[in-house]
Amino acid sequence: MLHVTSWYDIFGEGGHTAYRSIKANSRFEKARNGQRLIIGPWGHLLPYNVPSSRGTGDIDFGPTALIDLNETLLRWFDYWLKDIDNGIIDEPPVTIFTMGVNRWQSLSDWPPSNLRQVRYFLHGQKGANALSGDGALSTVPPDAERADTYVYDPNDPVPSLGGNNLAIDIGVQDQRPVEERTDVLVYTSEPMEQPLEVTGPMTVSLWASSSAVDTDFTAKLGDVHPDGYAQNLLDGIVRARYRESASTPKMIEAGKPYLFTIDLWATSNVFQRGHRIRLEISSSNFPRFDRNLNTGEPFGEGTKGMPAHQTVFHRADMASYLLLPVIPG
Repeated sequence: MLHVTSWYDIFGEGGHTAYRSIKANSRFEKARNGQRLIIGPWGHLLPYNVPSSRGTGDIDFGPTALIDLNETLLRWFDYWLKDIDNGIIDEPPVTIFTMGVNRWQSLSDWPPSNLRQVRYFLHGQKGANALSGDGALSTVPPDAERADTYVYDPNDPVPSLGGNNLAIDIGVQDQRPVEERTDVLVYTSEPMEQPLEVTGPMTVSLWASSSAVDTDFTAKLGDVHPDGYAQNLLDGIVRARYRESASTPKMIEAGKPYLFTIDLWATSNVFQRGHRIRLEISSSNFPRFDRNLNTGEPFGEGTKGMPAHQTVFHRADMASYLLLPVIPG
């Protein structure tokens, strides 16, 4: 199988997950060795429908982002359907576009075998609410720190700004307008002293509690440019009732801290010198994700929402962190 997807595709998670799953679990050696993966910097279907696509949203990733997918597909089918030995099966199995340096790179597998998992911990003392807060990210674990709080009102959800969408605006957009909201917690690293490449799957481990019996927690990873532009890279969400199982819902106890894992999918980006890593934590990203009414009612039956008072912890015994796949320089 030749899996083609992109960093800002609404179905982007499927390509690299299928690649890994088939390669690891197929009973057939020919299938395991016959997996190939291409990930570009586009939105859904852009390299097919818009041959001149060099990106999506605000950012043009340059002429190197252009590839002729049709040529690759023809070589793939010529090999498998016509037995033409054109060398495609001998090429590296994974080809990805790395943003920040705007170049393609070939890998021997996905995720990269040389990645190093690095925890960037959430910090803050006075409150991480909005850009004016003191939320910070660093590799130093927290000690005794004040928890962050905000109110999530499903009648006033945080609006989506770009991202992995389909029927609404897609791709890269400046996230500062939503980061001005007090129901968005903003955690930002110090400027990079040297370029930092992150390539692979990413997650957020979040210690949090809510006044509701069910609610959502969202996360968004961004690359903050020296001029302040906040480029969205990844986003994700967890619904509290499905924190342990996607098939067996379990409500939460109001006020009790839980560890939530938020899957951000994957990306490849170099945070250049002077750029900063940013993580947003909130409880909505609408309409990209459905609003949680905070009532615990079955889907489709609730008609009125209620505000939820949310608490995010970052202290020694409940350290919340962003897990990044760092590629050694």
